[in-house]
Parts: sequence; C-alpha cells; structure tokens
Amino acid sequence: MRIVKYLLAAFGILVLVFGAVIAYVAATFDPNAYKPQLIELVKDKTQRTLKLDGAVQLAFWPSIGAELGKLSLSEPRSETQFAAVEGLRVSLKLLPLLSREVVVNEVVVKGARINLVRDKKGRLNIADLTDAAGAGDAKSRISAPTGGSAPPKLDIDHIELTDATLNFRDEQAGAQYAISKLNLKTGRIAEGVPADIAVSLAARADKPKLDITLDSKLRLTFDLKREAYAAEKLTLDLRGRAADISDLQVKAGGNAAVDLKAGAFATEGLAVTASGKQGASTFKIKLDAPKVVLKGDKASGDMVFELESQQGDQGIKAKIASPIAGNVTARQISLPQLKAEITLTGSQLPGKSASGVLAGALDVDLIREAVRARLAGKVLDSNIKLNATMAGFSPLAPHIDLELDQLDVDKYLPSKSAGSGSAASGSAGSGSASAGANQSAAAGSEKPFDLTGLRALNASGSLVVGKLKVDNLKVSQLRLQFKADKGRVEINPLSAQLYQGGMAGALTVNAAPAVPTFSVRQKLAGVQIGPLLKDLADKDLLEGRAEVNLDVHTQGNTVSALKRALGGNAALKVNDGALRGIDIAAALRSAKDMIDRAKGEQTQQSDTKQKTDFSELSASFAISQGVARNKDLSMKSPLLRVGGEGEVNIGASTIDYLVKASLVATSTGQDGKDLGAVRSVTVPIRVTGSLAAPSYKLDFGAMLTDAAKQKIESAVKDKLRDKLLGGSGSGAASEPEKDGGARDKLKGLFGR
Repeated sequence: MRIVKYLLAAFGILVLVFGAVIAYVAATFDPNAYKPQLIELVKDKTQRTLKLDGAVQLAFWPSIGAELGKLSLSEPRSETQFAAVEGLRVSLKLLPLLSREVVVNEVVVKGARINLVRDKKGRLNIADLTDAAGAGDAKSRISAPTGGSAPPKLDIDHIELTDATLNFRDEQAGAQYAISKLNLKTGRIAEGVPADIAVSLAARADKPKLDITLDSKLRLTFDLKREAYAAEKLTLDLRGRAADISDLQVKAGGNAAVDLKAGAFATEGLAVTASGKQGASTFKIKLDAPKVVLKGDKASGDMVFELESQQGDQGIKAKIASPIAGNVTARQISLPQLKAEITLTGSQLPGKSASGVLAGALDVDLIREAVRARLAGKVLDSNIKLNATMAGFSPLAPHIDLELDQLDVDKYLPSKSAGSGSAASGSAGSGSASAGANQSAAAGSEKPFDLTGLRALNASGSLVVGKLKVDNLKVSQLRLQFKADKGRVEINPLSAQLYQGGMAGALTVNAAPAVPTFSVRQKLAGVQIGPLLKDLADKDLLEGRAEVNLDVHTQGNTVSALKRALGGNAALKVNDGALRGIDIAAALRSAKDMIDRAKGEQTQQSDTKQKTDFSELSASFAISQGVARNKDLSMKSPLLRVGGEGEVNIGASTIDYLVKASLVATSTGQDGKDLGAVRSVTVPIRVTGSLAAPSYKLDFGAMLTDAAKQKIESAVKDKLRDKLLGGSGSGAASEPEKDGGARDKLKGLFGR
C-alpha cells in the first residue's frame, strides 16, 4: 500500500510539474514571432508563398491546439492563389496521445478556397506537394521501428466545415468544375459510435452542363479494423439541371451496410426517385429495393423499377420487377423471374392506349463483363421474342435478336392530313417550272433530321417480322441483320416477301460525317408493280409483274436534299402489264380522223381510267444529281412497238420524256377497227409535268408527215420497180421473161 501511495504521489508531482511547464510555455511563447521563419521555410521547401494575415493562437492545456486567422498559399513560383481559408481551429486532447490515441476535440474550417488545375500535359498543380509528402512517407516507413503495434485510435468530437469552395479547371479536357457553398457538420466520429453527418453543397460544370444543389443527412457507423461501414436514416435531396435535363429532382432514403473483408453488402428500405424535363418530355423514375443481401456466394432480395414519361398527349409507363439471385464471390447477379409491364397512351393509338407484358430473365457476370437477357411476351398486339447479349463493358456493344409475328406501324403513327398524298392536281399541267418552284418552296420549309445519335451506337443483331405494315407498305417474312459502329449502320442482308414477289439486298447509312450518306442495293423479282406503287407512293402508273434492280447512293439532312443528291443506276422489266394514264392504241386508232382534219398536235392530261396493255416493258436508268436518264425504253404488244428516251427529275418531281409509239404492220386494231391506209405509223408522245399528274402531248403533225413519207416512198418504190421490170402495161407483161432469176431478185428488193 505504501508503494501505491508513493506512485500516486509521484504521478501527482509529475502532473503538477508538467502542467506548470505547459502553463509557463503558454504564457511566455509567442508563435506569431515565428511567422517570418515559417513563411521563409514554406518558400524554400515548396517555392510557394504563404501569407498569414491573422493572429496565431496556441493552446496546450487541457487540449493542445491552434487557431489561425486568415491565411493563403500560392501556386509554385507564382503569386496566383492556390488555397486560402478565412479561419482554422484544431484541438486535440493531450493525455490520450500518450496512449497512442488520437482524440480530437474539434476541427473547424471556415471559408476554405482551393483551386485545382490540371494542365494540358495532365499534371496537377498539387503534384509538388503530394510528391514531397510521398517521399516523406517513404522515409518514415524506412526508419519506423517494426513492432506490429496497432494503429492509433481515431476519435473526433465534431467536424465543422462552412462555406468551402473547390474549383477544378481541366485544361486537358477543356472543362471547368466547381463545388461551392460546401457545408459539413458531424457529431462524434469514433469507431463503433453512430455519428450524425449533414452535408450540403452546390455544384457546377460546363462539360457536361451541370448546375445542382445537394442536401444529405445520414447516421454513419464504422469499424476500421473490419473495414465495415453502415449508413442509417439516409436522406438525399438533389435539385437543379444536368446536361439536357432541367427541373431535375432526385430523392433517396433507406439504410445500407457494407463489410469489405467479409464481402457483404445489404440494403433495407432503399428507395430512389428521380424526375425532370428533357426537351418537351417529362419523366419520373423510381427504384425500390425493400431488402437486398449480397454475402459470400449468395445474393437475395427483391427489386422494383418504374418509369413514367410524358410528351404532349403521348406517354409511356413501364414497371420492371424481379427477385434477385446470384453469386457474390463470382460477381454474378441475376434477375431470374423478370417481369416488365408497359403501357403507352396517346390520341393516335387505337383506343388511345396500348399495353403489353414481357417476362424472362437477366444475367450479369461482372468478372467476364457479360450480360444476357431473354424476354418474351406481347406488346402492341405483337408477339415478341427478345434475346440480347453483351460481351465487354468498354465499349458497350450489345447484340440484339428480335422476333415479332406481326406489326402494324401505321396504327401507332399520326394520320396523314387530307391531300398530303400528292401535289395539287389542278396545276399539274403547268409544266416542270412551276412544279420545280413548288418543290423548292417545300424544301425550304423542311426540318432537317438528326442522325448524330448513331455516332455513339455500337451494336449488332437481327430482326425478323412475320407481317409488317408501315406507311401503307405491306411486307411479310422480313429478315435483316444489322451492325452499327461509330455512326456507320449496315443492314445486310435485307430480304422480304411483298406483293406476290420478293426482295433482297442491303442498306447502309453513314452518320459519321456532318452530312450523312446513304446507299441502297435491292433486287425485286416477281412483284406486282401496280399495288406496290399504289401503296408506296399512291401512284397508279403501271401494272404487271416486275423485276427491279436498284443500286443508288445519296447524301443529305432532308428528304429533298436526298432526292437532289441521288446517284447510281436502276433497271426495270415488267411482263404482261399495262401503262396507266393513256391508251396509245386508242389514240392511234383515231389517227386517220386526225390526219383528215389536218391537226398538228393534241395535249391531254393523264387519265387513270385509260391504259395501254403490253406484253413486255423494259428500261434502264443512269441517275446523277437527282436526275434519272433513260435511252432504251422498250414496250411491246400485239399492236404496238414503243421506244423512248428522256429524264425524270427526282429532286423536282418532274418528268420530260419522249415516247415513240408505232403500229405494227396491220390494218386492223385489237378491237377489229379498220385503221385505213395507215399501215405503220410512228407517233411521238411527249410526257411532261409533275410526276404526280403528268400531261401527254401526241404530235399528230409528225405522224402526218411520217404517213405521207411512207406513201411517197411506197409510190417511188412501185414506179422504180415497174421501170426496172419493164413497166406495168399489158405489153410488158406478155413479153417472155428471158431472165426469171434476175427479175425475182429485183422483186425481193421491193418487198413483193
């Protein structure tokens, strides 16, 4: 007992002596007297300028600490400010330091300002400080004794950071970021002790555009030895603008815990909502995870994701729900019973709404960077099968295979306004000049389409549609494979059955350049051309079974520009068909009357009630700058032979074409009518005007000249023959022929 008394007495004396020494030092030591030396030391070691504008106050008992007024630190070898604070106060309890315990009374920082810069070479303006600190750490590690002692304990009564600002200028990326009005306030920070933490800040950036405010609160508990952290009563409120999203609002709440050594993660009551505007659309997203546990080789829980978007009277709602399973050790997560419900609303939809359900599974392997999704169900009256895979997360390159039994796109598109199908028919005969002017006016009001979104697309896959209707065009057994990479989208092969025939070919779109380019290679065989043209372009021009070969290319940001830049070649062959709009045979049957009345020409508008039957029609086109030129038109029928040449201005939607129609060598037409003395007449027919309603001009003056020329040539041939054969009188006829073989040869020259 006496020894204990002596020890207590000795300890008391030591405390008194130590206290007296601290009191004396505190009373006699003036830290402000050492400011010049401290400034000079910082200048010598870092080449930075330290400014201490406020007074320095030290405390030694019962806590050791310092309080600084306004101070700043410059950039290396520059007077440009790097960091500054309006005030700083730090204090530590003295006695716990003797037991290797760090017990901090308080850390208070007011008005901190830090300006970070990364230059064009990627070097930060704090590199000299961090490099020096790293070197010092290395030296201390070398000289530190090895005893395996435990790290000092951390215990902070509270931390308070008010009105701090962090600016970051990235010269390498040409971007600026700023965090301002940063406030942090905590309760006690110590292992195993729940600490209330509150954070608020404002953040801005220019790449991408960002302007948000954030308020968050949570209760944090941690264990540094186990590397375990738990956040309870989490609340987060974020508002502002991000990229092209305005009125952004994000709220989150719940509990979460992570144990890094055990490889465990868990959430309870986690809920996240986000809403905002993107252009003319509004959206709302919600994620609920009532309970999720990831531990060891198991993963379990439930997840519900909801999406709602609205633009005008058009909207979409989607809900995705599934239990969660997987293997945490192997970093595999799956949604084995995934169910997606989709609802569309809009005035253009049948019944103003449409819905569908998909079910399947989703598997994610984080180690292999692999994703696989399998879904099937019914959406928009279509039975759907979807298989999607992805190998590698950087860059994202999904492969998607989609099958639909049928799809009527027209049911879900805005209806066309009345009269939009063709140009005004009343002005069809005004010629190509007015049609071209109308086309130019329409082109001036066009809104360019934007394909820049394809530049970031990196995907591949296939599409199969049993029956498809789009813009009134009907196809079946549509099959295609596609590949998209850096703005270039290639669809090859592309095949389908349509209008009792088939098509096969390829399509390429390149959106990488400022002006996108397009190329099409297609072959149509056995197609009924009449219904195809009627459904595709509302044109009733041709009938018959057609073969079409198309190899064209173009570029532009509007439909009119694409028409004007069209180039390539095309070929057409139609069997057992008809040319609608004019009855050439009927026109030629009236040729005798026209000749008798000596009329030179006749112009008439196309009339779809009239048509010209043919057994075969063929033509090829060379296309350049939106103009298709043809020189080899050939049309054959029992009565007619038709040829022609001219051009179709696709860009201006006009035609200027000369058709030459000839009667075959017969005096009776298809209907038995007598064509008179005209046995073989060629009639030029000029086709001009708009493609929507062309006009036909029959040049009967040229036909009259051709008929007269035939008669004159026939008379000359007869007289020349008679003269060579000895005349046409009876005497000449009774003379004996001395050379029958020669006379027969002469007869052959004149067709008799």
